Amino acid sequence: MSLIRRLLKVSSLSVAFALAGLGLANAEFKLDPRFTDANGDMVADAPTDASKQIDPDTLIFAYTPVEDPAVYAKVWQEFLDHLAKTTGKKVQFFPVQSNAAQLEAMRAGRLHVAGFNTGSNPIAVACAGFVPFTMMASKTGAFGYEMEIITYPGSGVTKVEDIKGKKMAFTSETSNSGYKAPSALLRTEFKLEAGKDFEPVFSGKHDNSILGVANKDYPAAAIANSVMKRMVARGVIKPEQVVTIYKSQTFPTTGYGYVYNLKPELAAKVKEAFSTFNWEGSALLKEFQTSEPPQEAFIPITFKDNWAVIRQIDSAMGVSYECK
Repeated sequence: MSLIRRLLKVSSLSVAFALAGLGLANAEFKLDPRFTDANGDMVADAPTDASKQIDPDTLIFAYTPVEDPAVYAKVWQEFLDHLAKTTGKKVQFFPVQSNAAQLEAMRAGRLHVAGFNTGSNPIAVACAGFVPFTMMASKTGAFGYEMEIITYPGSGVTKVEDIKGKKMAFTSETSNSGYKAPSALLRTEFKLEAGKDFEPVFSGKHDNSILGVANKDYPAAAIANSVMKRMVARGVIKPEQVVTIYKSQTFPTTGYGYVYNLKPELAAKVKEAFSTFNWEGSALLKEFQTSEPPQEAFIPITFKDNWAVIRQIDSAMGVSYECK
């Protein structure tokens, strides 16, 4: 079984645990044995042996594969130029097609700097040595997105219970809003089990699910509303093509970071590039300011604190962090 094709089993814990995580312990989380965590921050430490640290001539960067990679290569170009200037390295955009490809690339040493989506972060940290340190937010520090279950007008689905007996589109098993959170919700609050009460299908990416609903290929789908808002802003879909029948609490957005074994001096320069990037007039701002709240700055985060609710959802889902 590959790294991400793990068995996911929804527990019978309440939706308050699965989606709100109020007052409950974090999911049992552990790093792969090849990593160390001496300071207890839940991410892999840089190797103390300098010979095991890497200092590549070209840094490979990948953005989470939620939408068309060709679009995002252009969106990220100004930032990548800034990253190159700050680090003194060449920088190459890696257009990953799936969460699995992105995880395996970092685990194999082919990916150095990346944005991993919300649900993939814990597995990337545990199995690929990913060290997230920042995410996008508004200028006031507001951040986050919600999971929405959407349908199209005239689908016959007007409430979540109507999904019974129909197809339900998810994105991938590592996605928080595209699989894990809605699966916990459907099981615990609405007593709907995949394969028994509805037919689950996997689209691979949020934009595929959103387009599938808009084009009436799927009667319902679970998606990240930040992706949908950007697609509406770009004119990819029209607002009237979709209807929201459920909206979750707010979750953290894509986490950005580097692979643990980067030379510490280089890792520090990568962090500097994110903190000093000028958003004004950039393609990055044009693309991400359409989110709500707008994403127009990089703010510091920690995996230990900001991803606690996601680890709780993983616990509700019975996710294993074993690395194959």
